Formats: sequence, structure tokens, C-alpha cells
Amino acid sequence: MITKKLVFAFALVLGCSMALFAQEYKSAIGLRLGYPTSVSYKQFISDQGAFELFAGFRSWNGYGWTNIGAMYQHHNAIEGVDGLKWYYGGGASVFFWNYKGSFARGDAGNTSIGIMGVLGLDYKFADAPVNLSLDWVPIFFIGGGYYDGIRGGYGALSARYTLK
Repeated sequence: MITKKLVFAFALVLGCSMALFAQEYKSAIGLRLGYPTSVSYKQFISDQGAFELFAGFRSWNGYGWTNIGAMYQHHNAIEGVDGLKWYYGGGASVFFWNYKGSFARGDAGNTSIGIMGVLGLDYKFADAPVNLSLDWVPIFFIGGGYYDGIRGGYGALSARYTLK
């Protein structure tokens, strides 16, 4: 009899602790409003692990780029705040650069690879199908694009519609 109560108590504690780490959504689609502005799709593959796929565009006077990429993010609960998690991870992106006119002595283009890290906060509203996240994404550029080496000024505020 005592063994059954002990097993029941253990199962109850385990179930409650698993609920603390469960995500409130499985996938979400929306925008990464940052550097660069991108369309984003985030899919959880486990309670803590998610992949984010994105495609974006940025243009300045004389040059611009299009990028596509993916990141793995590992989420951790923040105790005391329902729906708020912090995450870290990494990924890669391909950047297609284009240069116009006198900036590069004529029209030209180039491609580079970006190896990314990510550190951020993720919040899911309890009563609405909305997810917000804020992250910092340092990138190490490889190739002959406009940038080479480490750049730390990337990141975004993301707003997404959550899907169950």
C-alpha cells in the first residue's frame, strides 16, 4: 500500500514538473522586425527545442542583401512568469549581397555564409494566439560578401501568430 502511494506521489510530482516546461504552442508564423526584417516560422520539436526558419531582405543606399537561414533554439522556463522563457542556440544563414552603381564601381553581387549564435526571450500570451520574442544574434560571416568576420549588431523583436 505504501509503495502505491509513493509511486502515485512520484508520478504526480513528475507530471507537474513536466507541465512547467511544456510549451504553450507548437508552431508560430510571423515577422522578425529587426536587422534584417524577415518572415519567420518557428516549430517546436520537443518541450524545450525549436527550429526557426526565416527569410529576409535589407537595403541601404548602394547595397542590399537577401538572406535565408535556420536556427535551433533551446528554451528554458523563467520561474514566476507564466509564458516567459529564455533561449539560446545557433544556426546558419546564406546572404546574397548586391551592390549598385558607384558603391562597388558598377553593379555586382556576392554570396556569404553566416554562422549565428542566438540569445533571447520568448513570451506567449495566455489568452491570445500571439507570441513575442526579443533576441540578439551575433554572426560570423564567411565568404566575400559586404561583411567578413564577426558582427554583433543583429537581432530582432519578433511578433508571431501561434498555431497549435
